[in-house]
Amino acid sequence: MRTQFLISEVWTGLRRNLTMTIAVVISVAMSLALAGAALLLRDQVNAMQGYWAARVEVSVYFCTKDDSLDSKSGSCASGPATQAQKAAVQASLMQSGLTEKIYPETPEQEISSYKQEDANSPDVSFASTDSFNGDLQIKLKDPQQYLAASELVSGQPGVGHAEDDSQVLKPLFRLLDGAQVLALSVMLIMLAVTTLLIANTVRISAFSRKRETGIKRLVGASNYSVQLPFIAEAAFAGVVGAVLASAMLALVKSLMIDQFLAPSVDVITFIGWGPVFQAMPLMLVLGVGMSGLAAFVTLRKYLRI
Repeated sequence: MRTQFLISEVWTGLRRNLTMTIAVVISVAMSLALAGAALLLRDQVNAMQGYWAARVEVSVYFCTKDDSLDSKSGSCASGPATQAQKAAVQASLMQSGLTEKIYPETPEQEISSYKQEDANSPDVSFASTDSFNGDLQIKLKDPQQYLAASELVSGQPGVGHAEDDSQVLKPLFRLLDGAQVLALSVMLIMLAVTTLLIANTVRISAFSRKRETGIKRLVGASNYSVQLPFIAEAAFAGVVGAVLASAMLALVKSLMIDQFLAPSVDVITFIGWGPVFQAMPLMLVLGVGMSGLAAFVTLRKYLRI
């Protein structure tokens, strides 16, 4: 089939079904934008998990006077931790080979940090050495070994409890994982709706050109030459939709992330432009492939032309 004739047929089909074509383009663009957003959200979550996993620290809190008065606090029943017990815990950590550095905090430093972090809490005025007895902030050689470090000190004399930063981060990562699942679900629904819309558009376009199709058959045109213009129209809509989706992702990255979120949110390391540029050709392939395949299956299975 001559290229000029194919382009003419594609243009005629797009012009005849202009409103349907616009609807298809918008649906493809939204579906692909959601697909790209899901890919970028996955990269962002992975980047955040890697960033924070490398910074996980373990905190060891020693028994206080208040702990020893609590009947439920069995590990602290013998009273507040002594200096000898604190030194023994620190020595065991250093000998374990798990730690890179240990930062001891005195009760006074603990109280000062508590007052700064929870300045609005009504309990700040009651902070005293009865509730604080110093702690150890531990930086690990391998942040993934935080469970081993916690288990090492748990149960030792004078140790009230041990915490690691991963417990604070887990709810955030669960929320982000849920957002990924939601974005993926919406994307799949939009792709299904878009596929159905493409199929209906191709059917309408084929029926509107039934006479032209019959003439082609009479002069001996092959199935390929008859179906190609319809597939090309759907693929064109996929290309335009992919371009629009790429532009939407670029705008979100530039305006929302780079200019708004990144300067004001210091605790999150946002992804760069690399994942955005990697997602663009994937969206183009997905848009063209989805549109062309939907048109091909519709023509082969549901229409007799």
